[in-house]
Amino acid sequence: MTGPLPPRTVVVLTGVTASGKTALGEALASHWDGVVVCADARQVFAELDVGTGKPTRIERGSRPHALFEWRRLGEPVSAGAWARAAAAVCESAFAESRTPVLVGGSGLYVRALVEGLHGTPARDAAIRATLEAELEHHGVEATHARLAQLDPATAGRLSVRDRQRILRALEVVLATGQPISALHARPRQRPLEARFRVLELTEEPEVLDARIEARTRCMFDSGLLEETQRVLDAGGGGALAALRAIGYDEARACLAGDCTREQAVARTTQRTRQFARRQRTWFRHQLEAPRIASGRRDASALLEAALAALGTDEPGV
Repeated sequence: MTGPLPPRTVVVLTGVTASGKTALGEALASHWDGVVVCADARQVFAELDVGTGKPTRIERGSRPHALFEWRRLGEPVSAGAWARAAAAVCESAFAESRTPVLVGGSGLYVRALVEGLHGTPARDAAIRATLEAELEHHGVEATHARLAQLDPATAGRLSVRDRQRILRALEVVLATGQPISALHARPRQRPLEARFRVLELTEEPEVLDARIEARTRCMFDSGLLEETQRVLDAGGGGALAALRAIGYDEARACLAGDCTREQAVARTTQRTRQFARRQRTWFRHQLEAPRIASGRRDASALLEAALAALGTDEPGV
């Protein structure tokens, strides 16, 4: 498909980390005079550029971009809140006859927009603060056990190490009197009525592993340590630690003298590879969309392949 897209069409480009989504997303947006919309749970933070692989500031200045500085560190984020914000951006793009091109590997964010939301309540800051204090005092195992008493169905499917989802499930049941599992059983509510064309960018594991290592070294060479130090100097250390962001955790450890730069690079590479494997599994089981391998195609060939895949009538979301 090389011509105009049907009205109210949203292009969604997703896939594992380091597969080349950013460059292809920029090319797709350029092709359709579109708006690049961040669909990455780390790139939405204004302070995090180098370690998240954001489009460069030059790229962001060459065409409209949205939600890449949507939140400050420490501000609450959720798939639901992002989906509502993304829906508003898409409506603005439609009004300007532009195509929204969503780019990112956060599958839950994409699904919240494309398939809809369960209507869970907004975050309750007071309840969450109390729960976080209790977790720090009693430990995550005790918090998980409390959830098992109040919402056994949700506790049964959550790992005892999944702090954020355990806290969110407890927050919901305490705020509403209903388990989050019951709310999730309700029909989803779509925040945006549109035609979605979804594409997953893939890569062979051995090629991806090499690309991850190269990208990690590039991030450290391009100022990841310096960026992390700026966040720490601005008082954002606690929020950054709570984020458990790959690369930034290792940068903090390096700056604190707990590991060498080379050890930080190695640990970041290992964690990123593990994350990519989890992403690959999630997309395989949760997303039906045309898939193309970035492989050894040059930029123009990859764009041509993406346009052809997006123009098919294969099952999409």
